[in-house]
Amino acid sequence: MRVLRIPLTVLLGLFLLADVRIAAVKSMEDVLSGSISRWRFNMVMLGIFSALALVLAAVGIYGVLSNSVAQRTQEIGVRMALGAERGDVLRLVVGQGFRAGRGGRPCGRIRSARLTRFLSGLLYGVKPADPLTFGIVSLLFTGVALLSSYMPARRAMEVDPMVALRHE
Repeated sequence: MRVLRIPLTVLLGLFLLADVRIAAVKSMEDVLSGSISRWRFNMVMLGIFSALALVLAAVGIYGVLSNSVAQRTQEIGVRMALGAERGDVLRLVVGQGFRAGRGGRPCGRIRSARLTRFLSGLLYGVKPADPLTFGIVSLLFTGVALLSSYMPARRAMEVDPMVALRHE
């Protein structure tokens, strides 16, 4: 039979701690969550503002192209009267939106490369100048530009050539 020997100081410490009350018992998960709450808030706000920027970009491209289609209704009517098909008009308007989105990409890349030094303290596991992230965001904005140019293109395809030519 093996006898377990516990040092006297440990026994005395346990005896003395028996009357000590613990004020706030928290799990390690709660302590960790409280310590990173500020960083979590910053990242949530950054995500919200990024989504807002994406929505504003989509609304801006939609507004510009919608206005362009409204001003070019007569031109689109003439094109359709001369034999342009609906697909040609779709390519014309969506291509204009794609060019607008393509023109903004270099400006966005330059500005985001400059801002990464300020955001490097918020990033975890991602390098500040991560080419994969820049590529994905660039493709996302290109997709948003194409989607936001699709609605004005659909409206341009609905132009009746006779109505557009009479409206002068």
